[in-house]
Parts: sequence; structure tokens; C-alpha cells
Amino acid sequence: MSRPLKLAFILDPLEGLKAYKDSSIAMMRAAAARGHEVWALQREALTWRDGVVAGSRCVPLTVSTGSDPVETDWYRAGEAQALPLDTFDAVLMRQDPPFDFEYVTATWLLERAAQAGVRVFNQPRAVRDHSEKIAITEFSQFTATTLVARDAADVHAFIDELGDVILKPLDGMGGSQIFRVRADDPNRNVIVETLTHEGARTIMAQRYLPAIAEGDKRVLIIGGQVVPYALARIPKSGETRGNLAAGGRGVAMPLTVREREIAEYLAPILWARGLLIVGLDVIGGHLTEINVTSPTCMVEIASQQGFDVAGLVIDTLEQVCAA
Repeated sequence: MSRPLKLAFILDPLEGLKAYKDSSIAMMRAAAARGHEVWALQREALTWRDGVVAGSRCVPLTVSTGSDPVETDWYRAGEAQALPLDTFDAVLMRQDPPFDFEYVTATWLLERAAQAGVRVFNQPRAVRDHSEKIAITEFSQFTATTLVARDAADVHAFIDELGDVILKPLDGMGGSQIFRVRADDPNRNVIVETLTHEGARTIMAQRYLPAIAEGDKRVLIIGGQVVPYALARIPKSGETRGNLAAGGRGVAMPLTVREREIAEYLAPILWARGLLIVGLDVIGGHLTEINVTSPTCMVEIASQQGFDVAGLVIDTLEQVCAA
């Protein structure tokens, strides 16, 4: 093992995290098991003064290194301290969306820290530059037929052309506000009006992929290395969304040839941009999203297939910090 590291995780409130599914907890446990220091702070504690980015309330954690999926007391918190971010060997931004103005502000502050030499993952500029929906437009050779638009006439023309589409906002997560709309849907006008805020908001439309019945696959890339298993999030009966937050069932399985092809192509590109943890969403061999804020599914892959994704994250951090 390399020298002990001091790692800071920027997280949602600790009391709301769930050990049975949270990838951030899995990473903190993997770090603690190797003797690394684990610290937590919330986004609102980030400050800048006189050229220094700090956390006004950084909390040292004693983390359980067990794997009890229902454990609630997985950590003990020490006394909060005000610390410059350059105190830490690496800082991991792991707060969930929404990717609102406050999230963008955090990336600006973290970018200042990165410019001062702090290792921040995922790299703040890269997070800001990779809209989790629109990022797929850079790799259109792997996508299904897709439209990004806000004018209702353009959206309706796309629906009429393809006959069966998925509509979604650009800033949603967990399957929220995702609609399947057929050309003969009597509610299509109100759905388009609602999602576009009557033409004031840009949305994404994609050809409906029947392969969703086999799962919306989450493919993880860690430090440019493709995890060999995907988590297929299979929709419950009567649903078109596979998201676990929408009731989908997670089944870990080996990557298909096509999934590996997509991931291997993107992996070196995204790692070169400072994206340590990436979650690709793939349906029926088509890339539908590139998740870079707080990709998850590590716990399910580890428990079902025995592949230690969180450990791979810590491996990569040890290598980066030793360089």
C-alpha cells in the first residue's frame, strides 16, 4: 500500500446516505480499510478567501469497514474543523444533482483549488463541461436517433417522424420527468408544453428503444479503466424507466461486446479530461447518458459479481497521489 492518504468527500448530508446502496460510502469504507483518513464536508461549507479555497466545516470520520447492507451507524463523526483544501491529498466531489447554480458555483470554487494544486475529482471544469444528457452529442456514432430542442414544433415533428419517443429534461436525475410519447398520444401537447415550459426550456428527445425491457445498463469507467460488469436496471412491470429510483431492479452482468466497445472508446478520452468516475447509460447498445456528477451502482456490482469497484477508485487515487 502507498502512504496513508487524507481524502475529503464532498457529500450530501451524512444522515441521509444509505449504506446498502451508496457508492460514496463504499469508497469511504474502501479507503478506511487501507488506513487512509476519511473526511466529509458539504458543498455549502466551501469558501474562498485571499486565494485559498477551504472547507469551513470539515469533519473527520471513523468509518465502519464492514459490508452490512442495512447498517445505519456506519460512521462516527469527529469535531468539525476549518481546513484549506490543500490539506488533503485528494478531494472527491460526490454531491447529487440537481446541477443548479449552486452546483456550478461549487465547480468554480473547486476549479480555483485545482489551479492551486489540489487534486479534485471529478475535475471541476470537466463536470461543468459535460452535461450528463448533452454530453452524448460528442459521440453520436454510439447514440440512438436524438433531438435536442426547445421549440414545440421541432419536438412534435420528431415525434411524428419516429412515432415512439422518450422525452426528458436536461437537468433531471433518477428517472424524474421522463415520458414515453407516441404519435397518437392524446396528451402529447401538454407533455411537450410542460417539459419545455411552453418553449422556454430545452429538452432531449430520443427514439424509444424496446431493449429497455432488458435493462438500462450502467457501465462504470474508473480512472480510464472499464469495469467488466454493468448493472442492468430493469423496469418494473408497466414502466418504461429502469432507474432504481423509479422502482427498477438492478442485475449485475458482464458487459456485452457492444457495451465494451463504447466504454473502451470513451475511457481514455474522459480520463484525460480528469473524469475519475464515469457512469455510462447504455440501452440496447446505444449510449443515452454520460454521468459525471456522482455515478453510483458500485455496491450492487460488488455484491452480485464480487468486483470491487470502490477499491478500484482507491487504487487509482493511490497511484495518482504517488505520482
